[in-house]
Amino acid sequence: MSAIYFSEDHEWIQVEGDIGTCGITEFAQEQLGDIVYVELPDPGRGVAQNDEIAVVESVKAASEIYAPVSGEVTESNEDVADDPAKVNADAMGDGWFFKIRISAMDELENLMDKAAYDALVAGQS
Repeated sequence: MSAIYFSEDHEWIQVEGDIGTCGITEFAQEQLGDIVYVELPDPGRGVAQNDEIAVVESVKAASEIYAPVSGEVTESNEDVADDPAKVNADAMGDGWFFKIRISAMDELENLMDKAAYDALVAGQS
């Protein structure tokens, strides 16, 4: 069983066991516009919750991506590094950024469920 959580910074994490797949939300990619470059973390890198972990650049701006939870990066999505437009096409599917082995499951409590995130986005549009 998997669960999905969202951060106030428009990152998402889909959790299956102790592995989380992370990326940016549809709302974030819409705000950024055409994404032209993604810098991903190297596997094996350890991070704390809210550490800067990746960078995404669009025709409009560059934005830091923050780790939604603490843990160790297990995989980066090289397809996105090679073809950043995948993020625009499918931000919450094929456009994922990295996978992380979660070291503190209780940090998920600091994140939002879909209903809370949808309410946040509704207030920002």
